[in-house]
Amino acid sequence: MKNIFIKSIVLASVAIIGLASCQKEYLNPSTASETQVVSDVEGLIALANNLPLRYAVGRQSPGYTIIATGGLTTRELTVLNAGNLDEDQLQRGAAGVDGNNAVVRNLWAQLNIVKGNSDLILNNLNKVSDPALKSALQAYASIYKALAIGTMSQFWQQVTIETATNAKFVPRDEALRQAITLLESAQAAIAANAIPASFNSKVVTGLDIPNTINALIARYSLFVGDNAKAIAAAGRVSATAKSSWNFDDVTRNPIWDVALGNVNVFQPASLGFGLPSDLTPPTTDKRIDFYFTSRTATNGVFRGKGFFTANSASIPVYLPGEMALIVAEANVRTNNFDAAITALNSVLTKKTDAWGIGADLPAYSGEKTSAALLNEVYRNRRIELFMTGMALEDNRRFTRPATERSRTWMPYPNIEKDNNTNTPANPDN
Repeated sequence: MKNIFIKSIVLASVAIIGLASCQKEYLNPSTASETQVVSDVEGLIALANNLPLRYAVGRQSPGYTIIATGGLTTRELTVLNAGNLDEDQLQRGAAGVDGNNAVVRNLWAQLNIVKGNSDLILNNLNKVSDPALKSALQAYASIYKALAIGTMSQFWQQVTIETATNAKFVPRDEALRQAITLLESAQAAIAANAIPASFNSKVVTGLDIPNTINALIARYSLFVGDNAKAIAAAGRVSATAKSSWNFDDVTRNPIWDVALGNVNVFQPASLGFGLPSDLTPPTTDKRIDFYFTSRTATNGVFRGKGFFTANSASIPVYLPGEMALIVAEANVRTNNFDAAITALNSVLTKKTDAWGIGADLPAYSGEKTSAALLNEVYRNRRIELFMTGMALEDNRRFTRPATERSRTWMPYPNIEKDNNTNTPANPDN
């Protein structure tokens, strides 16, 4: 990422110094001294610049663990070397994944740190006198807190909303609704006080704040079944806008750096995107060539690409195709089949989009029934959103057979159990 990112890490690191006594394995940044971290605007900006680092950089980051967890549990991905024990456990699933799994532990821990650092910013906005800069910081931090809560809700049945000692757990639907409320408050703030042009020179670039807020409202509204809100929010997202995490040779694209840049950790399982045989894409689907380096396996291994082609390759926060498929799914679930087909066709027939993804297929010609349309939406979500970490959430929401996933929910990491008496019991699978 840019130099501003590296320089800001030095300041923001104060937020996570000397806190090991709070929790044994991961830090609770919301307990850091405000006089050290958030005494002025510069400290808040530095802390804001630490959020994408925590979220997207390194093998321990959600940028890696979301995709690894979602992909390995739904057979999108396959482990190439069983010496990568934690990834191999996710692929095998069931009781083989426990509270000591490093991928699951890192996913939980880093999301908690992102959530805690976001709270530090949101709880100290009174230090910002400029209304426009204040609304910009509120929106920036709200996006990352919503991402942390929303992502946790994709993998755990109950999650924590606030960072605190012995934090309370709430059902995932409640957490998702809290994330939506947080985003709507940020949306109102930037509507009242527009983000200043100078803000982009102060923070890590790549995040399109207004479009990202709407995209996340649409995503999480769909997850909780608020179909009308999902359709409305997705419709407000520009199809030509791009919102991304950007990298360079220092802050490297985590999936390329750890996995796809070598043939040792994992690669795509097959050209079928992890789907059962009746849902795999036709050979004419151009998304196969977008997400795979070749349609021919080398030594039995299919090599993936997509957004993971170099250290500096950007990873989208959301995709235009996701928004169209949200509209399609939400309309199917409200029996508005014509609108659903229109949205679905915008994905099937597009030759390309802002990120270069296009299926270039014929329009939908199947049955105009809920079951048939949901099958087609599911198929296209799994293809269009390949290696985004969405697959497990989708597999459950579309009530796919349990045999299509290695786990349904993740166990709670032992680092949480050991330090929080409110931690729920682990799910059976």
